[in-house]
Amino acid sequence: MAQAVKRSWFYEHRVNVSIVTILVLLYAIFLIGNPDVFTSYNIYRSFMATMPYFGIMALSATLVVTLGEIDLSFPSVLGLSSWVFATVFVETGATNGSFLLAFVACLAVGALAGLGNGLLVTKIGIPSIVATIGTMFLWRGMVNILAEGRGIPLVDLRETVFHPIFVGRLFGEIPAQFIWLIAAAVFFGALYRRHWFGSHVLYVGDNESSARMMGINVDRVKIICFVQLGVCAALAGVILANEVTYFWSTQGEGFLLTTLAAVFVGGTSVFGGRGTVFGTLIGVFIIGSLEAGIVAIGLTGFYVQFIYGLMITVSVTVYAVMMRR
Repeated sequence: MAQAVKRSWFYEHRVNVSIVTILVLLYAIFLIGNPDVFTSYNIYRSFMATMPYFGIMALSATLVVTLGEIDLSFPSVLGLSSWVFATVFVETGATNGSFLLAFVACLAVGALAGLGNGLLVTKIGIPSIVATIGTMFLWRGMVNILAEGRGIPLVDLRETVFHPIFVGRLFGEIPAQFIWLIAAAVFFGALYRRHWFGSHVLYVGDNESSARMMGINVDRVKIICFVQLGVCAALAGVILANEVTYFWSTQGEGFLLTTLAAVFVGGTSVFGGRGTVFGTLIGVFIIGSLEAGIVAIGLTGFYVQFIYGLMITVSVTVYAVMMRR
């Protein structure tokens, strides 16, 4: 009986066990390849400071991918909402009050951008990959037009009480943005597995027609998922702006592939109906440390994209075989 229970637990959590195994093996390679770097706390502090920007969006994107949809526009949403945050903050006097106003405006822009994606997919009927390719260029083009290539200094952010909340150092060592990442993981994990909305996302992703027959408002579920991704992209933009205390018009570029790679390496199915927030979090740890680890063990940066591709291909193949069995 105990053996059957153990087998059942492993079968249910086989994807999470696999992704954790990959993480452990990867860090073992890094540790053997360069023990001086990977036995030092400094490298892990660096990871904790840099992973949350795409990690929060990856956790949020897990819901969209579980639906069997895709959103390619969130890096552009991050750029646009960051411009709104920076502009409102500077133009309203750079105070605690202006920070709150800028923060609300930033999240509102993210929500509206996500709403636009959701409406294009559900009400107009455009496939999500096509719709979000369009809005990816639309929002990035809007940033370029509004910013005109000019950056916005945000040094005054350091004088607000909110700056340490977003990017301070807990106990002088742990970056606050890492706490935001863990909080987001707990929230999305509970939403995904313990709340009715998460169940609806899984049902819709597994079989949209059956979900409609069960009385689930499929369009509403999809729209909410796109909206929350837009909000999380805006939140990531606020955290990034606080860390670098500057806005530039290319902000957000480069996050698309790392974010989606973390989702897919983490075990969420591109076909929908199956995914794991925990796996995405581990995927963030893998993708976020891969480049530094590759360089630390003595390989050149030319290997980075190759190993990214190899990691994603192998992981997705292993998960597909496991699920088929």
